[in-house]
Amino acid sequence: MRRALTYTVREVVPYINWIYYFHAWGMGPRFATIADIHDCPSCRAGWIASFHMSERAKAQEAVKLYQEAVEQLNMWADEPICHALFLLADAYSDGDDIIIADKRIPFLRQQHAGCSGYTLCLSDFVAPRSDSPAENGTIANRIGVFAASINHKPPSIPPQPSTLTHSLLADRLAEATAERMHEEVRKHYWGYAKDERLTIQELHAERFQGIRPAIGYPSLPDQSIIFLIDELLRLEDIGIRLSEHGGMRPHSSVSGFMLGHPKAHYFSVGDIGEDQLRDYSLRRGLPADTLRNFLVSNL
Repeated sequence: MRRALTYTVREVVPYINWIYYFHAWGMGPRFATIADIHDCPSCRAGWIASFHMSERAKAQEAVKLYQEAVEQLNMWADEPICHALFLLADAYSDGDDIIIADKRIPFLRQQHAGCSGYTLCLSDFVAPRSDSPAENGTIANRIGVFAASINHKPPSIPPQPSTLTHSLLADRLAEATAERMHEEVRKHYWGYAKDERLTIQELHAERFQGIRPAIGYPSLPDQSIIFLIDELLRLEDIGIRLSEHGGMRPHSSVSGFMLGHPKAHYFSVGDIGEDQLRDYSLRRGLPADTLRNFLVSNL
């Protein structure tokens, strides 16, 4: 199953995680709670007063930043600029690789056991191929591949100079689009969580079954995997273009995988050694020196 979805900004805004928006401005999670405060002067004054005197100037700045963000989002509200694309396919694991639609996707395994006591790889959350038809076609033998992107210069809005606020909001909208799409996939398209009833706060706390690791996540650090995703998804269908180094344009884009296994959870691959780099190089079919450029933080 392959689907392209388009949402208006209004449909996606409730899924924005404001913590990351304020983090980009150098503010901690507490300042993001302004998004939960009723929009009236007295409520905002009370929110500012809840901070220590030494932080109230920063709280006032947070109020201003949030007001500017809301004004911009209201301008974009009815624009269908939030695009998502996903593929649901049968899959199986083969060691540290996952086979999707006859395409082999290599992944990296931790070389040092994490808090689980095991050295984990994303392929652990996809079952190997079985000779028993009853064991295939289950949650553990399916995978999702996704991308989401924001075109934040819609033709119906007069051109404006790009600002940091615009850029950061577009980034948050891309993540929010992926969040909404993933919810619909779990509940409807894949349908393994038909009865899921989570609040936005619970979604942000990842209380749902499964994970959505994106390119660049600690469990998926190799940016070059984006080229394999492109072969599966045809990213240009939602306007995403790739640079020779795997960068996505527009910048406000996100892409990765969806795993529904009930035990799937996030982890960090961490440091890898030269032996694993050589093995990964053989599985990826790319020179080790090429892969070093994509895995600098893991070597």
